[in-house]
Amino acid sequence: MGRTDLNQLTWFQVVAEERSFTRAAAKLGVAQSTLSHTIKQLEARMGIRLLSRTTRNVATTAAGERLLQTITPRIAEIEDEIAALTALRDKPSGSIRLTLSDHALESVVWPKLKPILRDYPDISVELILDSTFRNIVEEGFDAGVRLGESVEKDMIAVRIGPDWRLVAVASPVYLATHGAPEHPQDLVRHICINMRHETAGGLYAWEFEKGGQELRVRVSGQLTFNNSYAMIDAAVSGYGIAYVPGDIVERQIASGELIQVLDDWSPFFDGYFLYYPSRRQNLPAFKVIVEALRHRNRSES
Repeated sequence: MGRTDLNQLTWFQVVAEERSFTRAAAKLGVAQSTLSHTIKQLEARMGIRLLSRTTRNVATTAAGERLLQTITPRIAEIEDEIAALTALRDKPSGSIRLTLSDHALESVVWPKLKPILRDYPDISVELILDSTFRNIVEEGFDAGVRLGESVEKDMIAVRIGPDWRLVAVASPVYLATHGAPEHPQDLVRHICINMRHETAGGLYAWEFEKGGQELRVRVSGQLTFNNSYAMIDAAVSGYGIAYVPGDIVERQIASGELIQVLDDWSPFFDGYFLYYPSRRQNLPAFKVIVEALRHRNRSES
């Protein structure tokens, strides 16, 4: 068989999957007559009928289906290897735009990007801090970072961080004056530091869970922020109880600046995921960023 065989097999695969010469020709960017002639050449060369044609559609014969099952994984392997070789030839370069929250940046993304970016000076990264749920396709972002439960279903999602939880904390001075809540409902009688959701516009209702019982408590107080780090500073200064990611208050809890309350009511949330449309994954620069951010268990590190 001649040198054009791989091209013929690839075109046959597209026709078989599309079940239409018209759609396959459009997908391949060739004339329908050229495509039909090529498939006929393949059938003549193999001496067997591969496609059954009617006025309405195209279907594979038994031999055609067997050929399709044989070539599909092999063509995919060849395409993957060619892409990998191209990536090796071309030093990854380009600009990657990400939208993410301040907590995602400081707790996961920046610590992972910082050590690898020096190795790829031709990759530039733009990090837009925003707690709203942006439409990354319409707004020109390559990817976004969200908690797993918030990722859109039509996106590819890659876990980049472990599960984490919010914890309720207050200063020793505040607790000495107002006492410590023993149940989440007690918070309605306390001074709390609120968080505003930029996407929905409303105040975040604090979520708690214990023994299968879930509670959402709406709190009130003098201060409202849309930034966890500002909430921590206000809590240290004695302005009330804050509900913030546990990993960013470890130092203040260890030093005694803050005391954790309602520990057994603080549930874990799905960790952060990088999400993006499928076409992005073929860009060498983007692959570098994804692999740098990908979450690995300690045993895999």
